[in-house]
Amino acid sequence: MLTPNYNAVIRQDGEWWIGWIEEVPGVNSQGATRDELIDNLREALSEAIEMNREDARKAAGAAYEEVAIQP
Repeated sequence: MLTPNYNAVIRQDGEWWIGWIEEVPGVNSQGATRDELIDNLREALSEAIEMNREDARKAAGAAYEEVAIQP
């Protein structure tokens, strides 16, 4: 299965770096450095995907099928 790519919009705001993942609403973070911000965004994205995955599986019930979808 292909690993999807996500895009981050980032900028420096004073002494902080802030950023958002374009494709996933609510996934944003900040960091003291650009590298720290990117690491924080990766972690926030990973956590959001895992939470969404768990929610979807619970909503589907006991018998479900997983299908890879590409845009």
